[in-house]
Amino acid sequence: MKHYTLHDLDALDRIFRNNLINSATGYKSANLLATQSRNGNTNLAVFNSVTHLGSNPPLLSFILRPTTVARNTYKNISETNYFSINHINSNIIAQAHQTSAKYDSEISEFTKTGLTEEYLDDFFAPYLKESFIKLGCRYINEYLIKENNTIMIIAEIQHLYFMEDIEMTDGWLQLDKAQTVAINGLDGYALPSLLDRFGYARPEKDISSLLKTQDLIKY
Repeated sequence: MKHYTLHDLDALDRIFRNNLINSATGYKSANLLATQSRNGNTNLAVFNSVTHLGSNPPLLSFILRPTTVARNTYKNISETNYFSINHINSNIIAQAHQTSAKYDSEISEFTKTGLTEEYLDDFFAPYLKESFIKLGCRYINEYLIKENNTIMIIAEIQHLYFMEDIEMTDGWLQLDKAQTVAINGLDGYALPSLLDRFGYARPEKDISSLLKTQDLIKY
């Protein structure tokens, strides 16, 4: 088994180290964050750091890199408080990755990638029409992570849209039915498939598969 120490990692080429560390921490969520500025310019950007924080209230977070350069997503959220999170599916991975290019704030990634803006229920920020799972979010708070000058954004989920046939009767969403992809490192896109789902684990109790419990499945 290959082994790197912290000293070894510090000595590596920057790009090599970025690829190594970003992929070593495991698969990440793959989402496109859509925003709109106060003057109507839209922005679409790929993020691999969206994380569930809690269900009541429904909160999530994501990480923004240091604002030493222009961050259009951050600027738009700071101005308006609203954004959408849109799952990347296997049909749009190339277009999704293209949104990581550094476009000027006046240029919409929707236009450059051929992806489609969609406005739902009078929500200020656009959604991605091609996405099968989308969340409308409102900015709540932010925290500076002083160790590397990144910013953690905390947001409230105000709207949730998804394909009806991916929801089980207990509320669980089967993401592989929506072709939701994951990100391996910074630039690898993978399509996970469900292996199993298990009931709540308790001491001295056998683990049971929920996939064999037919009453959880919607037909």
